[in-house]
Amino acid sequence: MARRAKRKPLNISLAAVGRWSLKGGRPVALLLLILMLVWRGADPGGFLEIGRAKVFDFYQQIHPRERPIDRPVTVVDIDEPSLAALGQWPWSRVTVAEIVVNLFNAGAAVVAFDIVFAEPDRLSPSVVAASLEGLDAATAKRLKAMKSNDAILADIFQQAGRVVLGQTVVAQDVAGRERENMPATSIAALNGDPSDYLEHHSALLRNIPVIDEAAAGRGIFNVTPEPDGVVRRIPAAVKVAGTIYPALTVEMLRVATGQPSIMIRMPKQGEDILGIKDFVIRPSVMKTDSKGRIFLYAARYDRNSYVSAKDIKDGTFDPAMVAGKLVILGTSAAGLLDIRTTALDRQIPGVDVHAQIIETVLGNMQLSIPLDADFVEKMASIGAALLMIVLVPMIGARWTLMVFLGVVGAMAGWSWWQFVDARSLYDPVFPASAAGLLFVQMTYWGYASEEAQRRQVRTAFGRYLSPALVEKLAKDPSHLKLGGEMRDMTLLFCDVRGFTTISELFDAQGLTRFINRFLTPMTNVILDRYGTIDKYMGDCIMAFWNAPLDDDDHARHACEAALAMMETLGPLNDTLEAEAKQENRRHVPIKVGIGLNSGPVCVGNMGSDQRFDYSVLGDTVNLASRLEGQSKPYGVLIIIGDETRKRAPDYAALELDLIKVKGKTEAVRIWTLLGRPDMVTQAWFGDYAAAHNAMLAAYRAQNWPEARAQLTKAMELRGELHVEGFYALMEERIGEFEAHSPGAEWDGVFTATSK
Repeated sequence: MARRAKRKPLNISLAAVGRWSLKGGRPVALLLLILMLVWRGADPGGFLEIGRAKVFDFYQQIHPRERPIDRPVTVVDIDEPSLAALGQWPWSRVTVAEIVVNLFNAGAAVVAFDIVFAEPDRLSPSVVAASLEGLDAATAKRLKAMKSNDAILADIFQQAGRVVLGQTVVAQDVAGRERENMPATSIAALNGDPSDYLEHHSALLRNIPVIDEAAAGRGIFNVTPEPDGVVRRIPAAVKVAGTIYPALTVEMLRVATGQPSIMIRMPKQGEDILGIKDFVIRPSVMKTDSKGRIFLYAARYDRNSYVSAKDIKDGTFDPAMVAGKLVILGTSAAGLLDIRTTALDRQIPGVDVHAQIIETVLGNMQLSIPLDADFVEKMASIGAALLMIVLVPMIGARWTLMVFLGVVGAMAGWSWWQFVDARSLYDPVFPASAAGLLFVQMTYWGYASEEAQRRQVRTAFGRYLSPALVEKLAKDPSHLKLGGEMRDMTLLFCDVRGFTTISELFDAQGLTRFINRFLTPMTNVILDRYGTIDKYMGDCIMAFWNAPLDDDDHARHACEAALAMMETLGPLNDTLEAEAKQENRRHVPIKVGIGLNSGPVCVGNMGSDQRFDYSVLGDTVNLASRLEGQSKPYGVLIIIGDETRKRAPDYAALELDLIKVKGKTEAVRIWTLLGRPDMVTQAWFGDYAAAHNAMLAAYRAQNWPEARAQLTKAMELRGELHVEGFYALMEERIGEFEAHSPGAEWDGVFTATSK
């Protein structure tokens, strides 16, 4: 009898089934990612560029640039009323000269023209003489001998010295206008030749020679919209027939700053950057894209910086609109066809684009594509795509979709934050598109893989398990597998008194040096006494003790620091006064107020997901800030809270008052810190403290004569302590209470109305 063959044991590996997806879907996804990166670099049809531009338009629409109140640019508008009053354009050059004279008489910093004087004035005397029939010879001779209107305008330009003419690129030379030895702005290139990245044009339409040669500068005023008709960028310079010419806005800034040239900076050797980095007219840096184009950070169009040309001509304008301004003469008249579209407005005068560009440069509100944008966007694309490639097979499409939405939201949020915080343009479109495409590809591939896996499971187990269990296995093959804390701390706030007066003595750089000269020694005092600097807020210092390291004597160390800070001010003021005398400027001594408070505080890393700081918060912190603010009205240098006094009882301190600070409903006892423990042991201080305390007791008992007598005694015994302001305050209060009794129910509490 033949032996029956032994049934082979079941030997199926679901890991091998899973790797089918790994070996099939992921390589395809990686190939697709590579193709997308190549496509990104080429961007055929400009689809990515259009998508990116639309996103940045959307950013500006929900967060438009606010136009400054004191605008640096004024537009002299050849508007409809001006055309009605002064006639059709072009006007006589004499009329233009009168406008220019009135502008400079009103204090204009620069006058520029968003127009070109391409033809001689048809109203010049010699032209009129030639056009009139029957004119007698003597009159014709006198007219021809007169100075042309163009020469009159040129004389005004030369006298003013700060006129920038407009010029425009054209398809071909117009009537031989290109001529040798034309005036041109000096443009220097650093680290390479920018020519290959600039716009190239074949010809330039210039002003007639007599006017052209009289101007201080010349700039291209072409405003070229993107393919969808929206103006988003203007070239900072273009190349025409081998010569680089600056834009009108760039040339205006050069003339306004008196710089002899413009610098175009290219990447240094070793920098992984292609194209132009920026344009420099010191002190301004104009951020551009790699092709030397300045981004327009659009603001809503309004006419608050517009003055009608006829009002300038008639002298009926407000000189404040012109004084110290960069003035552009342009047009909003529809008939002159200079209407543009921006991300915010469907129709604005083209001259407004130039004005807004200058506003963004001078206001440090320029949009820019950072030098690392290409790298960041590629890394984001690769990272997001790889995440999809890894997660879809691991956790399935549903959960990966949540991750995908989170990743896209994070990229869009980060891009938005960069736009709002730094005006940097990082493209979220391509990384999101790459992640989305690969999510769809991997989801489809995963679905196909799961179906294949289910079929394999059914085939492999259909003969060994019940149909119900097979379906269960087919549906889920995995069945086959056998930052803050609460601490007791002391807070210090220190603020410079009268800082506004001090700041008026310096320019921006001088003020920065001054505040650093103050903050450095104060910081050293705090750090040397075991404190932690929380933050600087202008001229204010916030510090704390007993975090992150334990400090059992935190109140004493804070008191010691406060006293040492006051002692440091003397030598610092002496040094600053000597420097002021040497520089022949006024010196205002630094005076500060300090507030200390102790108690429970929440401390830890606080902030947002993007940025956080090790900091503190709580009522103890708020009270410390309020105490610093009360040092000035109370006429003392240092105020400490009652809890700080309890933790440092041996320091020389005197009670000042019971006070309800702003924002608090309960009264707190406040003290002034006067000295170290050795001061308490001195006999004079004991006598002085006794008089002070007696004054305070009589004051609260409403014994006004006794309070005044003890106040006088305390003033005599105070020595060199700076407390006279406090006693002046108390004398004033006593006088008021003598005249108007606070009543028998008065609890001695004073309610502060200021911080």
